[in-house]
Amino acid sequence: MKTLKFFLPFVLAGLLAGCCDDKHPRVLMQTELGEIVIEFYPEKAPITVANFMRYVEEGRLKGATFYRTVTPDNQPDNPIKIQVIQGGLYEDNHPQILPPIAHETTAMTGILHKDGVISMARNEPGTATSEFFICIGDQPALDYGGRRNPDGQGFAAFGKVVEGMEVVRKIQQAPAEGQWLNPGIKILKIELVQ
Repeated sequence: MKTLKFFLPFVLAGLLAGCCDDKHPRVLMQTELGEIVIEFYPEKAPITVANFMRYVEEGRLKGATFYRTVTPDNQPDNPIKIQVIQGGLYEDNHPQILPPIAHETTAMTGILHKDGVISMARNEPGTATSEFFICIGDQPALDYGGRRNPDGQGFAAFGKVVEGMEVVRKIQQAPAEGQWLNPGIKILKIELVQ
């Protein structure tokens, strides 16, 4: 029995490494403008990935939209410019929202805000729930120590678009009033594909 207890952590570590090195979970997000496939990195950002996957598996993102587009031209009052599209349930008190999760910084995960990376929107660290954004181009100001958020903690990146960046760019260029897409781009379906 002592031998089993000694080897069990190594066996579990091996199984996890085997499942996660070549095969990361993927989600298909079907929007009004086309399909986006996102790959997640649970071995690097376990809390954030588990949170997002729970939203997917429990159907909590039904009715979600992309509602915000941030471009170089629509953030005149912010000296640190970024480019992202943001989506989710939008309402602070939406009945499908789960409790906030702990903040996994890019310093902890090693997942930087590069082109196509998906990350969690938040106010203070530890307040992320259902809202997420996708980077268009590299956005180092969103990483730990970046200057976009005054607290310097950055945002919690947890995956990357592997198919459909052309759809992400279409959403970014859709009609908007300031940063708010008008109308929002509906997410018609979101499901696990791997």
